[in-house]
Amino acid sequence: MSGYESETTAFLRDLLRKNPALEVEQRQNRSTWWDRKLDPDLQKRFNDAEAHKPAYAYFPLPAAPKAPD
Repeated sequence: MSGYESETTAFLRDLLRKNPALEVEQRQNRSTWWDRKLDPDLQKRFNDAEAHKPAYAYFPLPAAPKAPD
């Protein structure tokens, strides 16, 4: 099965062969959106501001039994 190449792989190889600049553009665009340094203070503020959700949102948790007085 080593000679098999899917249609998707063949398409991508052909696309990159016809457009060699596509890989360079892909790397540049990746760095625009993904390869960034995170600001730890800003990340902490985002995490602290998040509203906590119940573990199972569809049914409320049963009420805790009341302790006898």
